This record gives sequence, C-alpha cells and structure tokens, in this order.
Amino acid sequence: MSARTIPPHPQAGPDGGPENGPAADADPPPDAGREPARAGGPDAGPRAASGDPPGAGRPPLRVSLFDLGPPPPCPGRFNMARHTLEGPGLPGAGPAPDAKIALTAIGPDGAERWSYGRLRESVRRAAEGLRRLGLAPGARVLLRLGNEPRFALMFFGAAGAGLVPVPTSEQLTAAELARLIAAAEPAAILCADALRGALDAACAGLAGAAPPALGDAEMAALLRAPVGDFADTAADDPAFMIFTSGATGAPKGVLHAHRSAWARRMMWRGWYGLTPDDVMLHAGAFNWTYTLGAGLTDPWAAGAATVVRAAAPGAPRNPAVWAELMRAHRATIFAAAPGVHRQLLKSGADLRAMPALRHGLTAGERAPDALREAWRAATGTELYEALGMSEISTYISSSPDTPPRPGAAGRPQPGRRVAVLDEAGAPVPVGSDGMLAVSRRDPGLMLGYWNAPPPWRGEWFLTGDAARMDADGYVTHLGRADEVMNALGYRVSPAEVEEALSAHPDVAECAAAALPVRADLEIIAAFVVPRPGAAPDADAILAAAAERLAPYKRPREVIFVPELPRTANGKVRRAALAAAHRRDGAG
Repeated sequence: MSARTIPPHPQAGPDGGPENGPAADADPPPDAGREPARAGGPDAGPRAASGDPPGAGRPPLRVSLFDLGPPPPCPGRFNMARHTLEGPGLPGAGPAPDAKIALTAIGPDGAERWSYGRLRESVRRAAEGLRRLGLAPGARVLLRLGNEPRFALMFFGAAGAGLVPVPTSEQLTAAELARLIAAAEPAAILCADALRGALDAACAGLAGAAPPALGDAEMAALLRAPVGDFADTAADDPAFMIFTSGATGAPKGVLHAHRSAWARRMMWRGWYGLTPDDVMLHAGAFNWTYTLGAGLTDPWAAGAATVVRAAAPGAPRNPAVWAELMRAHRATIFAAAPGVHRQLLKSGADLRAMPALRHGLTAGERAPDALREAWRAATGTELYEALGMSEISTYISSSPDTPPRPGAAGRPQPGRRVAVLDEAGAPVPVGSDGMLAVSRRDPGLMLGYWNAPPPWRGEWFLTGDAARMDADGYVTHLGRADEVMNALGYRVSPAEVEEALSAHPDVAECAAAALPVRADLEIIAAFVVPRPGAAPDADAILAAAAERLAPYKRPREVIFVPELPRTANGKVRRAALAAAHRRDGAG
C-alpha cells in the first residue's frame, strides 16, 4: 500500500475522483472579508456586539439566519501546533511561560506533569523525528495510542511537521482498524506496544502491503531527535483527519485545515469563558475531537492548564473520581459528555466542596434541562452545553455571556454564520423546523470528506441536524434529520420526547425511536434506563410524558433496558435500539 500526498489546497480531479484528496466544490466560499450580513438577514435589524445578552441592542430575528459578522481573519501562513504551543494567547496575556504546568496526566502511578517548556521541546523533537523518516508533506500518520501524554506529543508533532495525524480509538477492533487503514492509506502508524495485537491482525488482512508501524521504542527515538522548527504551512493546508463514528453508516474521513485551530478561538468566549488562569479537567479520550480541542488545543493556546485521567485500556472508572480530581487540582472548568455528568451526579460525591470550580461544559449529545438543573443544584455553578460535529467542532453554545435557555443548545458563537434552511435552501421563519446549516466562510469548517464528493450546497454545509431557531438566535436541536420519527403523518423529534421522559424521577437515561411493530405500522417507543434503586412503572412514565407532549408526540410503549447502546464517542444509537426490539418480522 503506497502513501499518497495530500495537495496543499485539495481540489477534485478532472473526474471529481479521489486522486487529489477530498473533492472540493468549484464555487468559492463566501468572501470572509466582506461587510458581514446582519443577523437574520437584511430585514432582521442591526447586529449585536459580541457578548451582549440575548436580544440586546437589536430587534428580534424574523428569519432563521444568525450572523454577527466574521471572526478576525486567520494569518495566511499558519501551523496549528505552533499556534497551540507558541501562539499569541489571549489578548494582553501572550504565550504561557516555559515553567508553567500545561498538562497533568493522572495515572495509576500518580501524576505526570508537563511544563509548557518541556511540552514545546518534546513536540518539536517529535516533529523533527517524523520529518527525518522521509515522510512527504501531507502524508497521513495513523495514531493508535492510549489516553496518555504521548498521544498529544505525536498528534501535535505530526501536525507541526506538516503531516496529517489520524487519531483513532484504542477500542477499535481489528476489522474496524482494517477499514480505517484501507480508507486513510497512512504512510506510517504510531502504535503503543500494548495495543499492537489488533493492529497486526488488521494489517494481515489488508489487500496491499501494510504501512510501517512504529512502536514504543521507535516513538521514544522520535522524542530524542534534535529540536526542530514547525513546518511553514498555509492556513488551508491539511492538518489532521478524524473519522466519524459511523453511527449512520460507514465511517467517513473528515479532513481539517490548520486554520481550524484559529477558528476555535470563537469558543474561548462563546462557550468556555476561557482565561489563562483556568485549569481544564477533561473527562474525554484524546482521540475524540472534543478532547483534542476543548481539552488540549484551546487551553494551551490560551496559556491555561489541562488535567486528564490517563487510564489503561478497559480500566474501570469510578465516576466519583472526577470530584476527587476537581478538588485535588483545583479545576475551574470540568468538561465531559452528558453521560459522565449524569454518572457523577448519581455517584453521591460531594460536589459543593469545589471552591475553584467556575462551571461545567457538556457536549457530544443533547443535555436535558433536568441534567443542567441537577448540576446547578449539586455544584452551585452553570453547565454550558455546546452543539457540534466532527465537520465543524462545537459552534452553537451557551456560555457565561449567553445564559442557558430551557430546551435550547445555545446560540451560534460570535463569528459564526448559521441558518436553519427549508428544502429549497432558504432560511425558514423563526420558530419553524428545518435543516441546520453552517456557512462555508467559517474557518472551522472542514476542507471536505476524504475521497468523497463535495458536501456543499452553495454557501452552506448542511449538517444533517434538524433544528429550530428562536427570535433571539437560540437553537433547539431536534435530532439528526434521518432520526426524526413519523407518527400518524407528523414529524416528531426524538430529542423532544426524550426531554419529556427525562423529567420523570425514575428515569436515569432514555432514548426515543420509531419502533416497527407491523409491516405497515411504527410507533414511538421510549427506551428507558431506570434510576438505580427505583421501581419504575411504565404507565407512570407515559402519563408524566403525556403532560408535556402533544398527543401525536407521546410514546406508546416503554421498554426498560440496562443501558443505551452508544458509539465510541458516546452518542446514542437509536437505530440499534429499534432494530433490536422491532416486532414486524423484518429483523
């Protein structure tokens, strides 16, 4: 199997095929330097200043188009590793000093601490070591490493060298790895010795020659290379590739540019309220974009500190450990998926004894209002939600400047141009359902899908999410468009049904899905994980949901399950629930 260099500016070949990397639309994206359109379009009134309270200084939107103007332009020559470790930082603060602790990794043998100086030097050594392997600029480097500091060193080292790291989950099976290797065609693989078994089995089944795999000893040698400089990459050059979880089909390679790290600065105020004094405790795995971005890239680029838990593959995790780590390391921000927040709240840990905690962050799946209320009651702080996806990262959120609103994921962050569109591609009136879309002017938007047709529709990237925007720009996520249920001819969002179900005290977790019960009939079913110690009653749960839902939205059946099936990134697999319980004889 031979490596293929990604061109600096991916374009489709003459036949739109894959020979030059991911296909790109021939139409140029909107000019980010133009005078920006007003929020909601020319009839919606003047723009609000960044950080204004909802609706401050402007009339309500009339159509579902939110635009406060573009972000500051990304420099033309830009490398995400250099920006993350040596960039300008927050205005007036500058880069963090070498002596400051950037990363604390908590492992079974205690805490491993990395100063900014040590981190910068090690990443530069890794970049130089990878360069000396003779890998061509733009070559893919697949990472199969655990939740350990070495993952960060190799990821930023590869990006810093002008290569394209491809993070993967340590949980992938040999068959899953084989599909990813065949799709990504990496020029090299960096794999921990402890994870080598599945990799060797995957490579044995490849149609062509397997790429060289570097183990623990070879990676240690990379970190002994001379301290080199970061590659002089362009902002639009490929920087890394993430494969989607494959919840709705075969995994797709999402290729991001170096400028995506610059775009993340919109989240610093638009979601985190980030400062150089913050200590970010992140509960996610390094291969997840949520962790790579919110847990590593952003805190380091802002000069803050990060704390992660490094655990061996398959090691049991007591959710109360997050409370212990918050206290011990004086975390000011705790970031996790909603399921982790829920488990922590159920653990019985004392969450009031957190004098440094400013707030929590949640992303990865929808956070019910009940979860935010429970977090607020337990910690005395807010829980700020964000909506995102691999193709754009998190772009809609609540924040210290944008208070949470019941039922809504938040507002587009200042600098984003986001719309809810009808089937013809026009913004719908506020309060109407449609398809959530992000403008191609957004510097955080992917370059494209690897070896796939262009996903653009004119100015827009269609996210595949059904949504509704209110007059203040708050967005309610209605679920994936392909998961919207049909009940007696009405379209029903699973997220709305799940919100109503979650309010019942005996419900720990839930999912709603269309359940085939006959060849010609589907009903809305509620799949419920009972709260520990509860004696749940299906009729009582249905009755409580009926108080909050229109008749056509109400579940017709409750199915109790021990747990909800999830993707590797923690998203609920509603289709798998329906398939496992269907009664139409087609399963």
